[in-house]
Amino acid sequence: MLNLALTGFFVALIVLGFKRPFLWVLCYLYIDIVAPQIISWGFLTRMPTSLIAFAAAFLGWLVFDDKRDARFTWRQGLLGALLLYCGVTTLTADYPVEALTKWAWVWKALVFAMFLPLTLRTRLRIEAVALAMVLSASALIIDGGIKTAMGGGGYGALRIFVENNTGLYEGSILSCVAIAIIPLALWLAKYGTIFPPDWRVWSFTAALIFACALIPVGTQARTGLVCLGILCVLYLRTAKHRILISGGMALALVIATPFLPQSFLARMNTIEDHQSDQSASTRLGVWKWTMGYAKDHPMGGGFEVYMSSKVSYDTVSTQKDGGNATVTRIKVVEEGRAFHSSYFEMLGEQGYPGLALWLVLQVSGLIQMEAIRRRWRKRTGPDEAWAAPLAVALQLAQVVYLIGSLFVGIAFQPFILMLIGLQCGLWSYLKRISAPAPAARKAARTMQVRTASAG
Repeated sequence: MLNLALTGFFVALIVLGFKRPFLWVLCYLYIDIVAPQIISWGFLTRMPTSLIAFAAAFLGWLVFDDKRDARFTWRQGLLGALLLYCGVTTLTADYPVEALTKWAWVWKALVFAMFLPLTLRTRLRIEAVALAMVLSASALIIDGGIKTAMGGGGYGALRIFVENNTGLYEGSILSCVAIAIIPLALWLAKYGTIFPPDWRVWSFTAALIFACALIPVGTQARTGLVCLGILCVLYLRTAKHRILISGGMALALVIATPFLPQSFLARMNTIEDHQSDQSASTRLGVWKWTMGYAKDHPMGGGFEVYMSSKVSYDTVSTQKDGGNATVTRIKVVEEGRAFHSSYFEMLGEQGYPGLALWLVLQVSGLIQMEAIRRRWRKRTGPDEAWAAPLAVALQLAQVVYLIGSLFVGIAFQPFILMLIGLQCGLWSYLKRISAPAPAARKAARTMQVRTASAG
């Protein structure tokens, strides 16, 4: 039944797209986030569903869509520059076969992030993309949240639909994304027009946020815990009732702590004592190796260059017995370990130029969203009040991602690139509708000329 439902939903989106081609854009978002071909076991597994949705979305826009309002922003140009640079490093990669495997999905994610803003010419479309992203991610999050609440989960043991450890199905990545979508979910509940705010919408949103908070517990990913803490602190920046909300957060933490699994609490304790945790020690060793590699290869080694890494370190644990303490050191040597950080992933694979492009792309998004917030925060009209809160939600989501990226190699994660595309689309749309009409600009120039002549 699940296979038939997934297949039927995919076919329905493709068919309905012939009447509303923008649905093909939403179909691609759904396919790339949920990856139903992984969950299914029949028809979908033998079809290039992602490629079909990608081609349909692009051709639908090219043939049917109105392009008069389409604008190409400079951040889309940054995505294009990063795409070209990654293409060059792939051709010269240290591991050409493995690099091509990663390139096969990276180029598509970058191209779609460049393409997405061109389709976002109305508020409804912007909202539809945000809604499709949240609901698609929630399919995985709700499944994981229910299993966690029922006592399942564990580090590397939380099974989301199927036994898989790629993309959003990987625990640390899902934890980061789950926390990142909380601001978007709240924005949709308050300002959404597709599902206007009522008790049903708010009930679903509250349940979804609870499931998002459970994902770091179920996956026992320290990344998710850090991201949740950062989000709570940053959310107070624009909140109206800071003291009340702070008290509620503290109370929720006190109430929840006794119910958390001991295995989760034990793993979270390793944040403070990283020397006793082999996983944390491995990351530090790989990061040190990456900096050394970048000195010798400043242009990067291409995708999957981490396969040549070799690190050695000592794990240190202390056992206390009364007034005595026994320190035990164990030497560990590992090879071919992943970067476990987007920053070091970019440095090792794309070198200093690629890292610089990626950082400018990220930081410029934070700046643009802050500019929108300040420019639109005092506009309270029904057609304007939504803009500043959406910019804040996208900004918070990106901050969560950047914090999570410190500990997870998700520099090219498609979901995050979709967020960047949504930011570009919002920036372009608001800039267009806030600009004076051509007739008004012409009248203003004429008035300036007459004033100058009179003077």
